[in-house]
Amino acid sequence: MIRILSLGLLLFIYVTASSQPDKTDWKAGVPEGCTSITVGKLASYDGSVMTSHTDDSHRTRSWMDMTPAKDYPEGATMPMYKRVPDNTKAMPMYGHEKIGEIPQVKHSYAFLNTAYPSMNEHQLAIGESTFGGRDTLQSDNGLIDCQRLCQLMLERTTTAREAIKLADELLTEYGWIDYGEALTIADKTEVWHLEIVGAGKGNRGAVWVAQRVPDDHISVNANASTIKEIDLKNKDFFMASKNIFTVAEKFGWWSEKSGVPFRFNHVYAPESRTSLASRRREWRVFDLMAPSLKLDPNQEDYPFSVKPDEKVTLDKMVAVFKDYYEGTPFDMTKDLTVTDDSGKSIISPLGNPFMPYDANKLHRINGGWGWLGERTIARWYTMYGTITQSRSWLPDEIGGKVWLALDNIATSVYIPVYCSATFLPVAYSTPGRVNGYTLESAWWVFNRLGTLAAQRWGDMRHDVDAVWNPVQQQLFGEAEGFEKMVLESYNAGNKEEVIQVLTDYTNKWGNDVVKKGIKLGDDLWTKYDELF
Repeated sequence: MIRILSLGLLLFIYVTASSQPDKTDWKAGVPEGCTSITVGKLASYDGSVMTSHTDDSHRTRSWMDMTPAKDYPEGATMPMYKRVPDNTKAMPMYGHEKIGEIPQVKHSYAFLNTAYPSMNEHQLAIGESTFGGRDTLQSDNGLIDCQRLCQLMLERTTTAREAIKLADELLTEYGWIDYGEALTIADKTEVWHLEIVGAGKGNRGAVWVAQRVPDDHISVNANASTIKEIDLKNKDFFMASKNIFTVAEKFGWWSEKSGVPFRFNHVYAPESRTSLASRRREWRVFDLMAPSLKLDPNQEDYPFSVKPDEKVTLDKMVAVFKDYYEGTPFDMTKDLTVTDDSGKSIISPLGNPFMPYDANKLHRINGGWGWLGERTIARWYTMYGTITQSRSWLPDEIGGKVWLALDNIATSVYIPVYCSATFLPVAYSTPGRVNGYTLESAWWVFNRLGTLAAQRWGDMRHDVDAVWNPVQQQLFGEAEGFEKMVLESYNAGNKEEVIQVLTDYTNKWGNDVVKKGIKLGDDLWTKYDELF
């Protein structure tokens, strides 16, 4: 039997694939960018309001923790940081340079502190996706970037509308220093998309617009502005900054006198509209959730939101985030197929839909992975993924839940993290990339597994699914019964005991999947050693 790759060469591929460049040079087409899917309460299987996030960047923080609620003395301040590339650590990452302070509040809420903070103790949840926007709008005259804004909203508000109003107040006074960002903000009753750009070079402030997803709809942001026409008289569905029209007229991008309808994405982020990497993902999400619409996969402006053909389940959300267009004309494995003995076309054992950007560009696989080229929803450079559930009929301690996965979603598994949990498994809160490879870090466990499986995706995908699919089904299947039991204890007045039970449950499953991930990686090395 031919040894296709030596284990040494495979290890080389593993390390280089784990240290590809990212959004610091996003306009050059390097691989980074996030996907967020939102679900209204009448569109979900159980009445949950959902948002989600794949943090598709290997520069962001690979560890996470539960940040507790805090009280602060009069006159306390909160430091503000600017995200900057840091190539001095074991692996490339983002550092944070302090650029100022803002007044602290008397009390801050507890929250799950992922790289982009994702849910607080009151079931307020946030997803994120960068869309860039016009370079002329980005300004360094300010103090607040996207990660800091997520934290501020979770620490200081309890509903999506409150969060958006707080963002307006903070950005008006302290200024936005990031590129165009979409934040998908869910609470117990509704979910909104908030899109923010700067106010122009040298200016302090921001231009922003927010649109609510109808309760029976789903929506998606995939690194492209999606909010178009707005009706600010309809306050139940739209909000915007006071300068949304004046800045556009000042720069000559739109004029009320022209008679041309104002569309936010056309005016403030025209380049993102034509990105295949973005629009194809939008189409794929809508096509998987609402195939009856038969949307054109090549159009530019899709609806802001659509009604799904069926209620959206957790299984469906996971399937979408694991997707790489298989079975469509844009299948990332179609150029990597072979014919089996029966004449059926199958994925080659060496077929890898998650190959690094340069390799795909070299082989011209479906246009490459650039900012304007093709890319799948599942990515090899994902740091972590979240699917959140906010549920109005349950106490906050039980109702707020973040399904958390690490590294490539296609080879990972989501564990439940309740918003009242007081701590995470040690492996999840252990720094990974900053200190280099270690199986004490949960992220490295899943990264090792994902990178290894990608080398023989046609075969190893089945080994990975054989382990994770039953685990995921058990977690989803036992949730209702477990939460019913916990709720009975909560209603009996055992709140503190319930919080401990929920924390223990999160930690039990986190520790369990890390152990399984290590064993599965070892098993793959053993089973396929002679084939490399």
